[in-house]
Amino acid sequence: MTNAPFYPIGTPGQPWGAAEKAQWRACQVPQRRYADDVLPAVDALRDGFDVTQYGTLDYAPDQYPLFAVRSRDWNPALPTMLVTGGIHGYETSGVQGALQFLQTRAADYAGRANLLVVPCVSPWGYERIQRWNADAIDPNRSFIANSPAAESAALIALVAPLRGSIVMHIDLHETTDTDETEFRPALAARDGKPFEPGLIPDGFYLVDDSENPQPAFQTAVNAAVEQVTHIAPADEKGEIIGSAVVAPGVIEYPLEKLGLCASVSGAKYTTTTEVYPDSPRATPQQCNDAQVAAICAAIDYALAHP
Repeated sequence: MTNAPFYPIGTPGQPWGAAEKAQWRACQVPQRRYADDVLPAVDALRDGFDVTQYGTLDYAPDQYPLFAVRSRDWNPALPTMLVTGGIHGYETSGVQGALQFLQTRAADYAGRANLLVVPCVSPWGYERIQRWNADAIDPNRSFIANSPAAESAALIALVAPLRGSIVMHIDLHETTDTDETEFRPALAARDGKPFEPGLIPDGFYLVDDSENPQPAFQTAVNAAVEQVTHIAPADEKGEIIGSAVVAPGVIEYPLEKLGLCASVSGAKYTTTTEVYPDSPRATPQQCNDAQVAAICAAIDYALAHP
């Protein structure tokens, strides 16, 4: 199907230039505040964790400090576990789930693992409930050398010294109804391509690395999440968002080839979570709880299978 209404910015069939990107950016209005929702929660963690600023996003007139939360007693002899959220700023439970994990469960792993948690990689997008950054770039396709996305480049620099010691990396995401109504149409318009409508899966699912598949790890994470919320079924083609379902609630992408965040660490165990916050069967709190369950199951599996 290619007969959907065209996105209101740009000319059909022509990729955006600087003028169209500027027009798009002018339409992005803050709807919530990083300084109100995220920074106080991060600051409140300082008594139990090392909180460090690893960069600053400069989108004049706005600037956003970027923070990482680390285990207080970092021990190089212990395995390191990386948790990232808010790569796509509109995916709320990625941010809130990472914070909830730090607030409620992270202390359980003291002396067992080093934790590095980055709750909100894309604060400009968080404020505007937007997938892209201010330059109309998707940070989660930009984990590449000389990244064009400042958010991705900052995280790459943060993680680089730890490559080789990170055993597990879980990246927290959502798949929402607005993927079909806003973000995929915008992507098609930006790239001068026709919009091909798809289906949004109802439920939680995971994205494994097709170049380093870890099926038992993915199954363990889904088993924990299933105690909190439902797992997304395959569609009539046996797919989820156009990819073959390789196990219940699991699809695979070539993470590094696509420049996805879960490739940044070089970890043995990697996964990208996808929660469906628009489901009539799930509340926002369930989505946050599902993210926390996924994090804990991922860490537990990595500790049990070094």
